[in-house]
Amino acid sequence: MNEKLLKLIKEIQKDRRLVSFDEAATKQAIILRILSCLGWDPFNIEEVCPEYSVGEKRVDFALRHNGQNKVFIEVKKVSEDLEKHQEQLLNYSFQEGVKLAILTNGVSWWFYLPLHEGSWEQRKFYTIEIYDQNPENITQKFIDFISKENVVSDRAVKNAEGLYKSYQRQYLIKETLPKAWNKLITEPDELLVELLAETTEKLCGYKPDSETVEQFLTSFTKEPEKSKRPTQPTFRLPSELPTHPVKPVITQNYAGKSIVSFVFKGNKYEVKTWKDMLIQICNIMFSIHRDRFEKVLKLRGRKRPYFSKNPNELRGPERINGTDIYVETNLSANNVVQLSKRILALFGYKEDDIAIEVR
Repeated sequence: MNEKLLKLIKEIQKDRRLVSFDEAATKQAIILRILSCLGWDPFNIEEVCPEYSVGEKRVDFALRHNGQNKVFIEVKKVSEDLEKHQEQLLNYSFQEGVKLAILTNGVSWWFYLPLHEGSWEQRKFYTIEIYDQNPENITQKFIDFISKENVVSDRAVKNAEGLYKSYQRQYLIKETLPKAWNKLITEPDELLVELLAETTEKLCGYKPDSETVEQFLTSFTKEPEKSKRPTQPTFRLPSELPTHPVKPVITQNYAGKSIVSFVFKGNKYEVKTWKDMLIQICNIMFSIHRDRFEKVLKLRGRKRPYFSKNPNELRGPERINGTDIYVETNLSANNVVQLSKRILALFGYKEDDIAIEVR
């Protein structure tokens, strides 16, 4: 374990001033200090090259070895919405053939494999949250992915790809399980038929024949008589098999998407970012429920409040107009939507009172 880096991480976790740092201060107080602990010489521009040119644009830092770019690091201030900058960073990395890229505001660190396939979000293989995670785990992941020793030897890329493949494997399993289950009940395997028959016998004393069991299994994928179009069976675990149709629950995933506008109670609001949407909803609720608005102070995440009168308690505080209350804005798109719905529910509104338009 890198004791020097571990000590620094613990210091950063205690220093709540970081939420007020601008980009330059973030680079000096956090990024360069971490790189130094990881074996990089921040005073050697052949190793840590600031403002590296990619065409007419620039990347904040390029970690280099023997004249080759190994890692690109793009730095934003803590209150900045990192999602807006994924595409830009990964395009730069792709153009230069850089295998590892990092987008950070000093507190959140998003690690990418830019040359892999998929959306920007899918190329993100790991996230470090300085204020939320165990300092030992944070230290080890920094060593794995961006220590000079591992980057120079290409072990950093191997470590990243190993983790990425592990996540991909889990994703593939989750995607395939419903297909496997549907295949089992539409084309019943002999072992499954026998297992279900024996279990039925144990429960009621009578063992059904194979045909009865197969008819039972395939009945869950048959469409109603009135419909002639084939439909994809809905996946449910065996213990959840219903005796009546169940309407599936669909959850919208906003990761990697940009918001255009939202409609609340028939009124349309144009917004440029997810952060803008959250602040706009807060302003709307305050204008309507001014006398009860302090109820939002009850809303908390797992480890910290979403609203506070002390901005130092938040990572990305934004003051709500006309109040002394600050809202946390350093949130992902999905977390912004979830928090917005919690705010609306707090004042008696329903989920379908808001509609979001994305691109």
